[in-house]
Amino acid sequence: MTHAELPLHRRTITVTAYQEDGGEISVEAELRDERPWEQPPGGVVHRMVLAVRVRLADMVIVAAEAGMKDFPHAECPLITPAFDQLVGLGVAAGYNRAVQDRFRGVSGCTHLYELSRALGPAVVQSAISARNRAAGPASHDPRATARVLNSCHIWAPDGVGLRKLDAGWVPGPGPRPVPELGHFQGATDA
Repeated sequence: MTHAELPLHRRTITVTAYQEDGGEISVEAELRDERPWEQPPGGVVHRMVLAVRVRLADMVIVAAEAGMKDFPHAECPLITPAFDQLVGLGVAAGYNRAVQDRFRGVSGCTHLYELSRALGPAVVQSAISARNRAAGPASHDPRATARVLNSCHIWAPDGVGLRKLDAGWVPGPGPRPVPELGHFQGATDA
């Protein structure tokens, strides 16, 4: 595959999470669309932000704020209050459907909709990180993985994640990637 000297388009989505007081986390997402070939170079077409605050105890969004820093039409920011509807949503099963029902198409903004979809998995990962940080040394308790069960092929009920736990793997920092199942003492392929 060959590439022209300058890309046609560049989209960057960044998501950053912070620990907050009171058993909450804040998660901020930004979407940036650029056209590097435009003059002046790197013309920014969209720069949208979406921030939520989530209560860890039940994974419910307790605050939300949408904003637009760069946008193509003067009227674009008029839709940002619609994203207040994130408040009260649980970031668990059904989150993507609820986001789609509220913000897809003319009910929202394509770019803020994409950010709201990106926030779901990022909130889950951030919550896991917050819990692991608060818990101190990692636990071998399979119940500690309940929030990730059925989230991907690794965490299927018969998946390798639970088998690694049974074989002695203790979740926590590094090494990554976690070695294959056979690496763990007492591991079996059964």
